Amino acid sequence: MLVLRQTLLIAAKDTKVFLKDPFGVAFALLFPLMFILGFSLALRNIAPEDEQLAITVATREQEGLSHRIINLLTEDELLGAVVMPYDAAVRAVEEEEIGGFVAFPADFTSGLTEGRPTKLEVVARAGDPELEAALMGFARSVASSSSNTRIALAAIAQIAGPAALPRDAASFGRGGSLLSFETEQVGPVEAFNAANFTVPGYLTMYVFFAAAMGARAIMRERVNYTLERLMSNGARRESVVAGKYLGALYLGAIQLAVLWGAGLLAFGIHLGVSPAAVIVVSALMVLTSAAFGVMLASLVHTEASASSAAVLASLLLAPIGGCWWPLFITPEWMQSLAKLTPHGWANTAFNKLMLFGAEGGDVLVEMAALAAFGLAFLVVALVRFRLSPGGP
Repeated sequence: MLVLRQTLLIAAKDTKVFLKDPFGVAFALLFPLMFILGFSLALRNIAPEDEQLAITVATREQEGLSHRIINLLTEDELLGAVVMPYDAAVRAVEEEEIGGFVAFPADFTSGLTEGRPTKLEVVARAGDPELEAALMGFARSVASSSSNTRIALAAIAQIAGPAALPRDAASFGRGGSLLSFETEQVGPVEAFNAANFTVPGYLTMYVFFAAAMGARAIMRERVNYTLERLMSNGARRESVVAGKYLGALYLGAIQLAVLWGAGLLAFGIHLGVSPAAVIVVSALMVLTSAAFGVMLASLVHTEASASSAAVLASLLLAPIGGCWWPLFITPEWMQSLAKLTPHGWANTAFNKLMLFGAEGGDVLVEMAALAAFGLAFLVVALVRFRLSPGGP
């Protein structure tokens, strides 16, 4: 109980000192709001390009049902199908003129009418997962429609006999009732809300920045022998470390409340389908940042070095960790480098939840990584923390 009471008193004292410092409050709360406002206004009219995705199709059949399907596709302007000979389509993929195509096999019609298995061929160039997903979806749609046609042909043969089957299977269902495709144009892509990635990005940056700058205050107390005087008045070393850590948590919680509140009320951000997961990630980020600040204080020896280390660490980790720009637009090597920072894991989780519709279960790895960073920082802080310059 004594350690807990001392911890709470030290944390409350640090929080009061922070709230009485106008520059500290402005740095922790107003500066990030200014950055968020500026970059959100600069990026407000930017939207994904609303380009039509062209599906390239080919067939190895000389005639048959595949040609009927291709005709249906080319008649639909919204679908944007491009027809190419099979060999030409293969060369186009190899020469990187197109990303891929869907091809009908030479036995497509005969296999369909005779009940034999037949497979569509999907050829896609590596490195374009969006097009590959579109081609696979299109192929599944064709396979589903073709299965319906096969069922209808089998039913006719069973009821009226094989003689009742049409000679030309490609003409079967020409009215479109058995093999057809529907397309719907929803509308142009609206400009996305840039605040959905600027708010969490700068929130992450300034939460860690404020915690790191807190190392300077700890170092000042160490140099002034304030921490030793606390010890002489009965405070335990564990209480001092825990109090500094809890004080950083208080500051981080204030930043979360102010910046998320401003994001929701002033910038209209959307927390995604799982707001609870956003809150959990935010809490883990604050826990990790508080441990980072105390750890930084345990590693430096002067107040000047604490300030320099805080600025250097913050300005280095923020861009690497995706605080200044979304990580998903950066090269793969930079995305890999971001995994070495807690900022990168936090921003990846925020982007998944707020931009891509992920749920809480989809960011468990990011949550675990943040928790691991926080635990590692806290262990180093507990081992290295000193109460006086050069002291224990």
